[in-house]
Amino acid sequence: MEKSRKTGIAAQNQWQNLGSDPSGLTPEVASGFDRRRMLGSTAAALGGMMLPAMVHAQAASPRFSIGQNDFLLDGKPLQIRCGEMHFARVPREYWTHRLKALKAMGLNTVCAYLFWNYHEWREGRYDWSGARDAAEFCRLAQQEGLWVILRPGPYACAEWEMGGLPWWLLKSPGDAFLRTRDENFVKPVRRWITEVGRVLGPMQVTQGGPILMVQVENEYGFFGEDLEYMRVMRKSLIDARFDVPLFQCNPTNAVAKTHIPELFSVANFGSDPAAGFKMLASVQQGPLMCGEYYSGWFDTWGGPHRRGSADKAVADIQAMLKANGSFSLYMAHGGTSFGLWGGCDRPFRPDTTSYDYDAPISEAGWMGEKFQAYRDGIKPYLQPGETLPAAPPANPVMAIPAFALKESAAVFANLPAKTIREVSPRPIEQYDISRGLVAYRVTLPAGPAGVLEAAKVRDLAWVYVDGKQVGTMDTRYRRFRVDLPARAKPVTLEILLYTIARVNFGVEIHDRKGLHGPVHFLAKGGQPRALENWEIRAIDFDADGVLPPLAWKQGRAAGPAFWRGAFDASQTADTFLDMSGWGQGVVWVNGRCLGRYWSIGPTQTMYLPGPWIKRGRNEVVVLDLTGPRSARIAGLKEPILDQLHPERDLARPPNKAKPRLDGVTPVHEGEFQPGSATQDVRFAKQAGGSQFCLESLDAFDGKEFAAVAEIALLDANGKTLNQSSWTIAYASSEELTKEDGSALNAINGQATDHWHTAFSGKAPRPAHPHRLVIDLGKQDNVAGFRYTPRQGADGVTGRIKRYRVYVGDKLVTEE
Repeated sequence: MEKSRKTGIAAQNQWQNLGSDPSGLTPEVASGFDRRRMLGSTAAALGGMMLPAMVHAQAASPRFSIGQNDFLLDGKPLQIRCGEMHFARVPREYWTHRLKALKAMGLNTVCAYLFWNYHEWREGRYDWSGARDAAEFCRLAQQEGLWVILRPGPYACAEWEMGGLPWWLLKSPGDAFLRTRDENFVKPVRRWITEVGRVLGPMQVTQGGPILMVQVENEYGFFGEDLEYMRVMRKSLIDARFDVPLFQCNPTNAVAKTHIPELFSVANFGSDPAAGFKMLASVQQGPLMCGEYYSGWFDTWGGPHRRGSADKAVADIQAMLKANGSFSLYMAHGGTSFGLWGGCDRPFRPDTTSYDYDAPISEAGWMGEKFQAYRDGIKPYLQPGETLPAAPPANPVMAIPAFALKESAAVFANLPAKTIREVSPRPIEQYDISRGLVAYRVTLPAGPAGVLEAAKVRDLAWVYVDGKQVGTMDTRYRRFRVDLPARAKPVTLEILLYTIARVNFGVEIHDRKGLHGPVHFLAKGGQPRALENWEIRAIDFDADGVLPPLAWKQGRAAGPAFWRGAFDASQTADTFLDMSGWGQGVVWVNGRCLGRYWSIGPTQTMYLPGPWIKRGRNEVVVLDLTGPRSARIAGLKEPILDQLHPERDLARPPNKAKPRLDGVTPVHEGEFQPGSATQDVRFAKQAGGSQFCLESLDAFDGKEFAAVAEIALLDANGKTLNQSSWTIAYASSEELTKEDGSALNAINGQATDHWHTAFSGKAPRPAHPHRLVIDLGKQDNVAGFRYTPRQGADGVTGRIKRYRVYVGDKLVTEE
């Protein structure tokens, strides 16, 4: 073992000094040069990439190291076949079952995220017990013959609340300090990583454990380009006594952006392994690895259920294995964002509680055709003598007859007595409120009808005048205004606010919740008047969605309310609670927060694991903010993941926006390059405005569709503009039935999804020109834009050929 370690270090040093010239190498190191040539041949088959001479600097540990062409375990090549599984999204009682399933599918490694906020919800209070016992998860993985790749953050993304960052960081001032070298971020990060080292350091392979590698940060190239920041994050792990190889991951088009020689780089992609591996080969000498291969995709409330092709995935996996590459499937098993841990996609699209991800191992651990396809695809690439165990049997499933919830407790009647008095509302983090329900009350004097307007509302709010609902506010559409009626006498104005989830991606992670002042009332024909002297009361659900004390009454409460009922069980087995008859809110079973539901879909059920059911009576509590159509629940044997009901959403005015481009001169027109590569376009001169329009004139395949994976706008220095206030002002059409082709996909920072014009339904379909108008939320100067075409291999529809661009203030008009 020591000889292997010294050889690895010698190889590293000699490669760095000698580049691609093998003369002067020791025999042991020179043998690696032949493997490099072999890899070069494979690389040529994957796109003609040239491998750089420099060996990666972070290369050796006593047992596991990163060689020129391979990962080396005790000096022998190890091809990593990894799958992502988040222990926080799986009942602890099922960890072993899911790990056995991963092993049976053909994987030899499990990738495990740590979510910082899951373990330190309140500053300075760490929790590694029960379902948070990460060390036990690693031990169980080792027992099942699986290695572990650890991803401790501090930032994770993963469709998790605030990307794993703890909410209390937002008590610090500023809107751009997270994921920077600001001490308000770095100091608590160092404490967190030190704690991770204390708990999981002994689980490293260097100390007899299963952890082979540890990730530094996560997809930082999507967020920033401060290389010193990555070095600070790396040093925090070294100081925490992690001595296994450290790595960073980024999407293919961002790999080079933040690569540093001190960190091994891997690429994340859901298609085109050749492009991903070619990019890796351009920045470092070393084994090729996909850090996240997307086997499906996550769902957001109100959007279609996403699916991924098993045939395409297996083809890509086999291409990586043939190229001597390693991979991690994201997700191998998605699971469920139990409690209130589900995150929110940018600009603001909350993620569903189900994190099924259309993964080969389903939300409930089922192994069907997709699992078998992956298993069959991996089998031919097993090492000599390696065999796959049989898949574990599925856990039992049961139906529960429909039962009624006959007791209720009105939210307004059950608010805590503690009252915060404030001249003008501030974000709830300033009051040490983490999340939940927040009620705001103020007196509104007599006067004519007018408009109530807040500076910002995060996330949804219901507005009441003397107990009668008069409107809603909705951050999804930046709708912070409500019409108020005339008043003959002073009235009580109440606003009930519900925090759904903090954004987990992009600069929008600075997502402070609550009603943000100033709050104005504008009477017709008058001047805006600030409403002051508010009373604020909150039900803080805290880390695990703790229920407050409630005063129950028989019958139906008016307005938003908690509901209570029970079912009897003679056995314990998995089931799926059918919430399709309810509105929007949260469910608890036996005091445990199961998660959020929203009958707009696509998810209509909630996964209830068998171990969380008791023999005998089981209490169910439901918070419903909009009122149930039927206060009954049944347990189903199968989930409902793909039923949309937009008619059940909060009411909002119809969108009558139309493009207004006649007579407007484009600031730029041109033709994109073919293929999937991201392209930067610079204007002849900078243009100012609050709206940006991309007009597609035709497509490379000659068809009538347009598609865009991502649009970012550039300033005069070529830097991307902050898009945290952006919304879609107009899209000529969207595909919302056969797939999620919504226009918001073009500005959500995720190159894996895309805006696509409508292709389902009756002909004729919308044809070119297609227009996408982005409202920037404020005046800005635009010097160019970054365009990412729809991703995938050649032949996908919608890649734009000729286009025009407009920048202005009124590119759309309301009819």
